[in-house]
Amino acid sequence: MSSNYRSVNNLKVSEKLLSFVNNDLLKDTEISPKEFWLGLDKALHELAPMNRELIKTRENLQKQIDDWHKNNKGNQIKIEDYKKFLKKIGYLKDEGDDFKIETTKIDDEISNIAGPQLVVPIMNARYTLNAANARWVSLYDSLYGTNIIESDEGGSERYDPLRGQEVIKFVREFFDKYIPIDGTSWKNIAGLKIIDKDLIVLKDDYEYKLKDRKKFIGHRGDANKPSTIILKNNNLHFEIIINPKAFSAAHDIAGISDVIAESAISTICDNEDSVAAVDAEDKVNCYKNWLGLMRGDLKVQFDKNGKKLERKLNPDRSYISKDGKGLKLHGRSLLLIRNVGHLMTNPSIILKDGNEVPEGIMDAFITTAAALHDLKKRRNSKQGSIYIVKPKMHGPEETAFTDLIFSKVEKLLNLEKYTCKIGIMDEERRTSANLKECIRTLKNRVFFINTGFLDRTGDEMHTSMEAGPMIKKGDMKMSKWISAYENNNVDIGLKCGFSGKAQIGKGMWAMPDKMREMMEDKINHLKAGANCAWVPSPTAASLHALHYHQINIFDEQKKILNREPAKLNDLLTIPVADRPNWSVDEINSEISNSAQTLLGYVVRWIDQGVGCSKVPDINNVGLMEDRATLRISSQHITNWIHHGITTKIQVMEIMKQMAKVVDEQNKFDKNYTKMSDDYDRSIAFKTACDLIFEGRKQPSGYTEPLLHSNRLKKKINQN
Repeated sequence: MSSNYRSVNNLKVSEKLLSFVNNDLLKDTEISPKEFWLGLDKALHELAPMNRELIKTRENLQKQIDDWHKNNKGNQIKIEDYKKFLKKIGYLKDEGDDFKIETTKIDDEISNIAGPQLVVPIMNARYTLNAANARWVSLYDSLYGTNIIESDEGGSERYDPLRGQEVIKFVREFFDKYIPIDGTSWKNIAGLKIIDKDLIVLKDDYEYKLKDRKKFIGHRGDANKPSTIILKNNNLHFEIIINPKAFSAAHDIAGISDVIAESAISTICDNEDSVAAVDAEDKVNCYKNWLGLMRGDLKVQFDKNGKKLERKLNPDRSYISKDGKGLKLHGRSLLLIRNVGHLMTNPSIILKDGNEVPEGIMDAFITTAAALHDLKKRRNSKQGSIYIVKPKMHGPEETAFTDLIFSKVEKLLNLEKYTCKIGIMDEERRTSANLKECIRTLKNRVFFINTGFLDRTGDEMHTSMEAGPMIKKGDMKMSKWISAYENNNVDIGLKCGFSGKAQIGKGMWAMPDKMREMMEDKINHLKAGANCAWVPSPTAASLHALHYHQINIFDEQKKILNREPAKLNDLLTIPVADRPNWSVDEINSEISNSAQTLLGYVVRWIDQGVGCSKVPDINNVGLMEDRATLRISSQHITNWIHHGITTKIQVMEIMKQMAKVVDEQNKFDKNYTKMSDDYDRSIAFKTACDLIFEGRKQPSGYTEPLLHSNRLKKKINQN
């Protein structure tokens, strides 16, 4: 064993992790290092063998499904026969009686406030702080800096007064629709003040009030000359900032300099798809940032335009209520922590049998221990809960195992049972098909379910790899299974009592530069019944928040409860192409698009340890890429090679061509290493190729095993 490890009971623990746990994580808690390591040792040796058995179950089920498709090759799949087979092997479970979730001590940000949700790589402290502070974002800045407002100076650093006026006009028209004034418009108002608990709007020497006077909740400053007016609509707030001396208020009669929108209501601090954490050094970096958030002391200093800046967590926002009382609004997003799934292990801890620790179990104990610091002060969760998002679980046995893990976590850390709340990522086919029973196993913990189109599609393709060639990636969103999948998630969640109690979420908008298009499209997530949906940036959060003012999601969910539920038969319909007759150009174009984004993502992951980034696609449109996008691209090409739509030789030729494209797109990055200089020596290029050519062998089509092993090789080479 390397000298970088120390023996602790029956464990070999990385010195980096051991030092962090003993000196930082457990400091100022009631848990001693001795108590922690004894308890962890016992729990790991009980849980790790169970974890391995669950992974074997995945492998056994996949083999039986592969064999079934091979035996039925050339025959049309009869859905009833297929379902009987899936039940026989234990893939499909019998559905039990109806029930309601029983989770308690849920914060308003989960139960009562519908709004945007950010996902941020916890490995990057600056991004993490930006996300945590994105609870409140300037709506003026967000509109001015995006393609929602068109003007000649749209891409210029020079201020455009006409563009500024268009921003003001947009906000005033929005207020006229959703926070209207009785008898006049927000346009060209002359002032605002508070008299007898009411907001008074001044215009043309007349005084007006809001149509719904309850939407005014408070102010800052003098009642006759307030500095801020706080409005509330659908449980979301706006702050109207009044500062006549500000540059942005120069042409505003009322002296309004900005409107601050309550934006990212919750943020998932991510240890999983958006990070590249492969060893103790990386994991401790992630854990330290999460600990800093939970203690409230995370800070980062950086240079920008020659200035030294510091970023830290914003305080709560104080105001005077209409009754004259001093009140506060939460100043930060409610922070959730995403652990990794059940598949991967990590070299940070070695068990007595020589196996690496299951990474998800390690995450569970350490991220929860970090949250002990918040439970004392209640900076994050006012209800004293810890919110863990758990990805990539396959079916009820695995969700039940997660419940067991956190029962042991709570016992070791002396926490009340069910303090740890669990979010279920509905992104694997066996979970979708058994979602009600998955929720049942966590009915006292569940606070969140959501859909993830990309991972779910990757699992769809891998599970049914032997069924035939898959349809094009772009056609997946129009297929029968995806519609059933999205609807089923909402149907089951509402039937299990999620409305007004837990989050039903939808996936990410992947184009951070295309905000106008997001505003046109993402409102459909609310219409589909989601009370939170993922966005890629604080700016996107402030803009998407406007959708939740437009639609009362809880009223929408009541309507959806009455619709016909999604059908299991549709959910299990496999998206194979019926006698595909694509041209060579069509096939090469599809492969080129997948290969280019795949290479663009992998080269940063392997060479620079960047787990999530804006990767330009083949048309130079920036797309937010993470391991979920990588999974679908690699599995799609794998499937087409396997079924003879293309060949390994042709794909390799395209990969080399696209490597040159990616090299050109990254030519201004001084830390970038070109793949095309020597394909054989580029670990990144080899990894990208292996993800395709070894894709059928990868467990559930996941990309992590190859990414992790090759990133470790790269780190060794760099050191």
